[in-house]
Amino acid sequence: METQSIVVLDFGAQYSQLIARRIREQNVFSVVLPCNSKLEEIRSYSPVGIILSGGPSSVYDQDAPVADPGVFELGVPVLGICYGLQYMVHALGGKVRPADKREYGHAEVTVEPQSQLFAGLPAALSVWMSHGDEADVLPPGFRLAGKSPSAVAAIENPERRMWAVQFHPEVHHTPRGTDILRNFVLNICGAKPNWTAQHFINSTIEQVRTQVGSGRAICALSGGVDSSVAATLVDRAMRDGGKSRLTCVFVNNGVLRKNEFEKVQQNLRDKLGLHVVAVDASERFLSKLAGVTDPETKRKIIGSEFIAVFDEQAQRIEKEEGEVQWLVQGTLYPDVIESQSVRGPSQIIKSHHNVGGLPDNMKLKLIEPLRDLFKDEVRLIGRDLGMPEDILQRQPFPGPGLAVRILGEVTRERADLLRDCDEIVVGEIRKAGLYTKIWQSFAVLLPVMTVGVMGDQRTYAYTCAVRAVHSEDGMTADWVPLPYEVLKTISSRIVNEVRGVNRVVYDITSKPPGTIEWE
Repeated sequence: METQSIVVLDFGAQYSQLIARRIREQNVFSVVLPCNSKLEEIRSYSPVGIILSGGPSSVYDQDAPVADPGVFELGVPVLGICYGLQYMVHALGGKVRPADKREYGHAEVTVEPQSQLFAGLPAALSVWMSHGDEADVLPPGFRLAGKSPSAVAAIENPERRMWAVQFHPEVHHTPRGTDILRNFVLNICGAKPNWTAQHFINSTIEQVRTQVGSGRAICALSGGVDSSVAATLVDRAMRDGGKSRLTCVFVNNGVLRKNEFEKVQQNLRDKLGLHVVAVDASERFLSKLAGVTDPETKRKIIGSEFIAVFDEQAQRIEKEEGEVQWLVQGTLYPDVIESQSVRGPSQIIKSHHNVGGLPDNMKLKLIEPLRDLFKDEVRLIGRDLGMPEDILQRQPFPGPGLAVRILGEVTRERADLLRDCDEIVVGEIRKAGLYTKIWQSFAVLLPVMTVGVMGDQRTYAYTCAVRAVHSEDGMTADWVPLPYEVLKTISSRIVNEVRGVNRVVYDITSKPPGTIEWE
């Protein structure tokens, strides 16, 4: 099957990946690259179209992000969004200036229905604006294709196959935004909607076989959806008859959930048929985390220690079975974006253990088959691989485990307290039939001691926060209004059953402004 893509060039928009998601919803592969990517890298994705993202800068700033001018000469359609429109105007000979009236939030715009970009849409559209600059003079050959009450809303140069909008079609606040992107991707770019789960599986297996040859690999296995799907996919590529050259290493880092070390081993061996080596390194990790309170330091310690354990296991496997050259990880696209901002100008939110904590001198080479996927796409891949639903429907669990849900120092005592609280939270949400309807639900142990009264006696114990969110991909999230009775039962059970916790609070913060995890 022909490989093709829509390349999104990221000019620093925190949510450029939403553009990529909307395109993939059309069954067309998309990838987000830094705006300053070389033309050779862009061409390597066989683009049938280019999208220039939004961003926080002004094009006339001295350090404003720019793209290679050759992007406009690749011979494929180009769509600018927000800053992308302004950059297109600025780079092609027009003029951008500070707007007399900034536009943030809902706006009504009028568009030219005869424009290919707005084909089949009404002349009046409700859109989401977020800009302080505006196009003042259009580049030669461009014409107005849409207008808001106070600014240029859309421009086009069909002869040069260039379009741009000042608003954000990728967000839900622009109700017909998906139609606009569909017009660009399918009608203007002529992309074929053939990027399916099975296509991804076939091409990835072939790619891994070419990449590793007859080599051996180990997989960093957590038992979650991401690493389980990654392991199953790579295992298919590395099987010679009935024997696999992939060894999955599952590490107890001391901050797993209750009984997880035993349950995950059983699931992965019995249900997926993977070759699993279990390593209890809990004391090793907890000793490294002793006294550490900074969230980023915790993540990097855990990431570094994971790799050290895997290196040791690789050496052991080499002695017994032959050289190991590869490390398989279940890294997802949101991990990459949040940790490295796809090497573009976006702000780093937090580093993930599998992309932000890898040492420069790591001996093993990485295989990350899911690196370009979002969580819901990974579940689709898993279903096409025939994986059991109870594995695929597991809620996301952070790589650093409970370490980023224990605010302050991580100790065994605190980890045990949180394990007991978390088991109650998840258990009650399962009992209420809500587990598969919620993106993530868990407990957080706060470094806050509060006074309480139990059995007519004064207590002074920890506070537990409960968190539950709805999300599509983990990049944005809304807090879940859990039923009162569920919250009441969770609170009552925790304060009565978990000795050391006497207060329960509920987190009603969405993302943004918060993150899903507390650290």
